[in-house]
Amino acid sequence: MSLYKWGGFSNNKEFVGLANFKILWDDMNFIRSLQNSVLLIVVVTLITMIMALLFATLLTRENMKGSSFFRVVFYIPNILSIVVIAGIFSAVYTPTNGLLNSIFGLFKLEGLQQMWLGDQQIAIFAIGGALIWQAIGYYMVMYMSSIASIPESLYEASSLEGAGRIRQFFSITLPLIWNNIRTTLTFFIISTINLSFLLVQAMTGGGPDGATEVFLSYMYKQAYTNSSYGYGMAIGVVIFLFSFALSAIISHVTKREVYEY
Repeated sequence: MSLYKWGGFSNNKEFVGLANFKILWDDMNFIRSLQNSVLLIVVVTLITMIMALLFATLLTRENMKGSSFFRVVFYIPNILSIVVIAGIFSAVYTPTNGLLNSIFGLFKLEGLQQMWLGDQQIAIFAIGGALIWQAIGYYMVMYMSSIASIPESLYEASSLEGAGRIRQFFSITLPLIWNNIRTTLTFFIISTINLSFLLVQAMTGGGPDGATEVFLSYMYKQAYTNSSYGYGMAIGVVIFLFSFALSAIISHVTKREVYEY
């Protein structure tokens, strides 16, 4: 379908070859949506993975009071519908009486109050915040399972040799759960591409002025709103190739020798 000029609702299909891809190359709206998608993938992945590992380590390796309670609290966002999450964060980001601006007002930090979903410079980061909140608990639980399976004797032996908590994390915990991290990293990047589309559709519709448009939402608009189905499918082909190539790169870069215990 990416090789045809077709509106999607008629039998009139015109074969245009690679013309849709040539148009795509010069489409600055698509370029902007691609930039937004890459930004979300990088920022959301880094923050989510780091925080999930941190919380998993703290709740598994440290004797924290109420650890079971925190496990449930962190995991709750993952069982919520993405539409519910969009509604929650739309309320949090409301400029007049939203939770975020209200907290800043309570602490006399009016200078930090923003139009979170109305400012072109920060709207995409507001979407990223919702994505991070939704994902941390799921990956935290996965890492907790891996960390809990590491024999305690390894930590005891390292303690006797003078290794502290941080050294133990980088020398024991991280290498022994690396295979799990590698798998979840690829899965998370692909899911971020999908979930960013759903959040954008529910929270901003790609606005303001395309500032939160991601390439899946742009593809959807072209194919099903703008009646440019062939062009939308050309975008879909590019997204597929991008996702496939990114997964292959991540798999290659993160390849390590698997340690056994």
